[in-house]
Amino acid sequence: MSVLVKKGQKIDITKNFIGLQRINVQMSWKVIDSNSTAFEIDTASFLLGASGKTAKDEDFIFYNNPVGGENSVTHISNSHNEGNEHIKINLKTVPNEIERVAFTITIHNAEKKSQSFKQVSNVFVRIFNDETGEELLCYNIGETFTVETAIVAAEIYRYKGEWKFNAIGSGFIGGLAALCKNFGISVEEENQSNNNDQLSNKKEDYNKEENKPKQSQTKVNLSKIDILKKKVEVVLEKKNLKGVIARVALVLDISGSMYSCYKSGKVQNVVDRIAAVASKFDDDGILEMWMFDHRFNRLPQVNENNYENYINREILNKYKQGIFGGKIFGSNDEPPVMKDVIKYYTEENKSNYPSFIVFISDGGVHKNREIKEMISTASRYPLFWQFVGIGNSDYGILKKLDTMSGRVVDNANFFSLDDVDSISDEELYNKLLNEFPMWLKEAKNKGIL
Repeated sequence: MSVLVKKGQKIDITKNFIGLQRINVQMSWKVIDSNSTAFEIDTASFLLGASGKTAKDEDFIFYNNPVGGENSVTHISNSHNEGNEHIKINLKTVPNEIERVAFTITIHNAEKKSQSFKQVSNVFVRIFNDETGEELLCYNIGETFTVETAIVAAEIYRYKGEWKFNAIGSGFIGGLAALCKNFGISVEEENQSNNNDQLSNKKEDYNKEENKPKQSQTKVNLSKIDILKKKVEVVLEKKNLKGVIARVALVLDISGSMYSCYKSGKVQNVVDRIAAVASKFDDDGILEMWMFDHRFNRLPQVNENNYENYINREILNKYKQGIFGGKIFGSNDEPPVMKDVIKYYTEENKSNYPSFIVFISDGGVHKNREIKEMISTASRYPLFWQFVGIGNSDYGILKKLDTMSGRVVDNANFFSLDDVDSISDEELYNKLLNEFPMWLKEAKNKGIL
């Protein structure tokens, strides 16, 4: 039977529920405003240390950074007006330095839309055993809010080797930005016009000496690519690649067997993650794009401003419009697109910078001799190929890159993943950039760079 919890009450979780390892924290609500679809309500969690603050921005778990705490915490989003979201936690694998996990609910753009939690009722936090589905705790936060636009709903915390639940239910004014500041997440200053109507009339928003509104307000970096860029930075530093400039390309397999990956959003996630590499690596922050099946196409460049919904906008929708002059999702043929990539970087757009080429394939590789010739030819140029296999298909010559003869330098690497979405961002970036530093050193020694 579920335990009903009141505000301020603390409940032993792991002590009362013996053997509990995985929990599912559900936060739910009901918008009572007549225009309920205009509300955009989101949940998040903050992974906190002994100071009550996050140690790094990646400890802020939300829809654009859904996994954290070394994969122990996962945020599961729903559409804004569905009225509930989930955060799943493996209590056994939460890193030791994380002592608390705070759960929050916020209204997006609340001030702009004149919204608050006064217009929201039935705010609940429920904890389930994620392995059995049994409801363990239920906390009804109640309807005590007026102008608040953010809520710290509850938290779990360590106590003498066990985990406990704390029913908080505290409201904040200032939305997500206020919560981020409270928990130590960095925010950036954004210049604004001096229009008094656009500025908060809170006392702290005014410069006391000059009695004028300040010229800036806080803004939280919530874009997915900003979170990913921070993760790329960490890997670049670990691999002594900070300050290295390289042009970045992404070549996408669009053969028939990849169709479900495009429709499900898996390929878009790949674009997002590689766009972050280009933003930190590339000389102009641009990701060059190709796709191939039995033919190939050069695609519009990707940057920080256009990466969102790129696959639908530039491939799937244009395919429906007949832009590509015929069907795609055909059979795969790697050599022609490889030849075009080499031509682009060595003839059409020569540069003193190296090029880092990420090549996605789901297998079916059969033109082994031609691929070997392409890679051997490319070894004379400042081009590094990072092949990534999606699934367990036949990758042919790609599996033999480390022992391939006839090259000036070892200019290619390959790894495969059962499911590209199942690997953490950090692990993916470590794999992607694993051999690139060694190639850079060897290419310089051979006079290629």
